[in-house]
Amino acid sequence: MLVQELPSARTTERDGFLELPPHPGSDRLKRACDLLASLAISVVAIPMIAVAWVVVRITSSGPGFYSQLRVGRNGQVFRIYKIRTMYHNCEAISGARWSTKHDPRVTFVGRILRKLHIDELPQLLNVLRGDMSLVGPRPERPEFVGPLAANIPGYTERLAVRPGVTGLAQIQLPPDTDLESVRRKLMFDQCYVRTGTIWFDLRIMLGTLVYLLGFSYTAVRKVVVLPDPLADSMADTVPELLVLVPDRTDATAAGPDRSSDVVGALVTSDGVR
Repeated sequence: MLVQELPSARTTERDGFLELPPHPGSDRLKRACDLLASLAISVVAIPMIAVAWVVVRITSSGPGFYSQLRVGRNGQVFRIYKIRTMYHNCEAISGARWSTKHDPRVTFVGRILRKLHIDELPQLLNVLRGDMSLVGPRPERPEFVGPLAANIPGYTERLAVRPGVTGLAQIQLPPDTDLESVRRKLMFDQCYVRTGTIWFDLRIMLGTLVYLLGFSYTAVRKVVVLPDPLADSMADTVPELLVLVPDRTDATAAGPDRSSDVVGALVTSDGVR
């Protein structure tokens, strides 16, 4: 797997993944905050999870919970948990593909759960176990990390921190639909990895609350004063992402573009977040 060397941070290579040192003095504090906040949120979340599980079991066949392997910090694979929002074993019929806005695989109850983001609440267990953090880049399926890293320079930098239940990209950009949208979100993930602090996490969590109240991405950014790497011209942070359109002459000489083949093979979670 391709590892993009980054001059702005000390890097090491382990099994093809990029490793960055944790923010000085903040890693243990971040973990402690994750534990305390997750326990507090669980008081309210557990009854909601229980009700959602019962409704899903009553309204559609199959289990109430959904689990899937994901890639976490430094490339470690873990199992993520969610409330099931799609028809059971739907990929056996549709095959692996991106989730769309009006995806027919999503149940009626599932659409409501997704709208309210209740389906994500079981990931508090992943936070308590140390697989995830409350804030960080969203985790990807292991079978797709390789193709994405091969097509998007710097992609593995997002694996330098624990993945999050929410993140800077998730409250400022719509769900992924193609490689270009993944590139845009990567800019936000890299911004978080390189500049993240406890104060930054608190602002993102506040921004998540504002987003859940129905505010637009622009409003969220303004209310909690979040950075926008796309608009701020962060050339010193992500220079390799500034040129996103390849030269057509070179592309023709080299052969047909295979990015669409990668996009066709991609699918993220039980619904892209």
